Amino acid sequence: MKHTDIYDVLKRPELLGQEVTVCGWVRTFRDSAAVAFLELADGTSFPRLQIVIDKNALKVDPECTKLGASVSVKGEVVKAFKGEGHELNAKEVVLLGKCPPEYPIQKKRTTLEFLRGIPHLRLRTNTFNAVFRVRSVAAQAVHRYFHEHRYYYVHTPIITASDCEGAGEMFRVTTQPYDAKYESEQEYYKDDFFGVKAGLSVSGQLEGEVAAMAFSKIYTFGPSFRAENSNTTRHVAEFWHIEPEVAF
Repeated sequence: MKHTDIYDVLKRPELLGQEVTVCGWVRTFRDSAAVAFLELADGTSFPRLQIVIDKNALKVDPECTKLGASVSVKGEVVKAFKGEGHELNAKEVVLLGKCPPEYPIQKKRTTLEFLRGIPHLRLRTNTFNAVFRVRSVAAQAVHRYFHEHRYYYVHTPIITASDCEGAGEMFRVTTQPYDAKYESEQEYYKDDFFGVKAGLSVSGQLEGEVAAMAFSKIYTFGPSFRAENSNTTRHVAEFWHIEPEVAF
């Protein structure tokens, strides 16, 4: 479907007075006697686009006003009535996807513990939406910095037989079911997919050091996994980190 990103509608002054089509998910709905307001988000910007619906000129399917519903809206871009920015005077609202009444993300505040139980929906909340936007910008800044300083980005393996930290904290990777017939660990892993004991990487340091001997300056930026038995807020089983290596 040909449409305009909400980011462009909010930011581009040349779109004022033009008719555009936007697509997104309903975040809020406010109703009054003559006018209704939808707040629409499509993920291209953190601020949402306000859709103004003249109830005397346009009849809208009630399903389009439910929180979480997916809709497309055609209308004219105008200056926002209050504050800066733009809004859309709707001429057509089309339902793309219904949202069930038990949709758990509501306007009220939700706890992180509650969101843990709905990982497929929590990115729609302001908290997680903001966190992942910051992560995206931070990752771009990391790559830009190292690129401008002539470091080469090296991809290191996630599955490896090397425990470069040497603390025995690796998560093991195996296709073998447990069987008591094996008399030793070595025999067990001999019949495994790799033929040796393998695990999730705890660090890309070893491969990074090898690459630095060829490229002089490199960095790795990716996930590591550590089976540390810790319940502190500073230890997690999976995390991303940057590991630069410089030969000289």
